[in-house]
Amino acid sequence: MAESLLPAPSLDPDAGATDPTPRTLIVAGGCFWCVEGVFERLAGVRDAESGYAGGSADTADYERVCSGATGHAEAVRITYDPTVITLGALLRVFFATHDPTTLNRQGNDVGSQYRSAIFWSDAGQREASMTYIAQLNTARVFAKPIVTTLEPLKAFYLAETYHQDFAQRNPGHPYIRAVSQPKIDKLCRLFPDQLR
Repeated sequence: MAESLLPAPSLDPDAGATDPTPRTLIVAGGCFWCVEGVFERLAGVRDAESGYAGGSADTADYERVCSGATGHAEAVRITYDPTVITLGALLRVFFATHDPTTLNRQGNDVGSQYRSAIFWSDAGQREASMTYIAQLNTARVFAKPIVTTLEPLKAFYLAETYHQDFAQRNPGHPYIRAVSQPKIDKLCRLFPDQLR
C-alpha cells in the first residue's frame, strides 16, 4: 500500500452522531500491543483494551491463545465517542495501520491468533465493514485482495493485566521499537488531525 490516506468509507453509521454515549468496536490486526498502541492515541477514543475474541472463555489466556488452536484472535476493544470519532474513521485507521491482505499473519507474527478481523456487534458495524472492504478492493488500494474476516462478536475477554497499555508503558521494549512504533509513527503521519 502506498504511504497515503485511504479513501473515507462510503457508509458510516456514526456520521452526524449527536449522542456521545460510548460505543465499542472490536478489531484484530496482529499483535494486540500494536493495535492498542495505535487506537489509544486517537481523539475520541476513551479506551483501547487488549483481549481475546473468537474462542471460548476456557481458552482465553495468553499461553493458550499463542498456540493458535483456540479460535481466538488477539483483539482490541475500542470504546469511543461517536460525536468525536466515527466508526468510519476507526475503520479507515484500522486498514491503514496493518496489512489486511496477509492471511493469519502480520510480519513475523504467524498464526490464526494474528488474523485480521472485525468482530461486529450489530448489523450497522457488519454492513459498514463489508461495504468498506468492497470499496477498498474495488479501488485496488492494496496490491492483493483484503482477507480481513468479519466475525459476529460472541464475547470479548480481557487479556492479562500486563498486556494492557503495553506499548505506552514499555516504549523501550525491542518488539515495541521494531514493530509497534512504526505503526504508531504511520498513524501520526497519516492522521495528525485525529490525534489526542
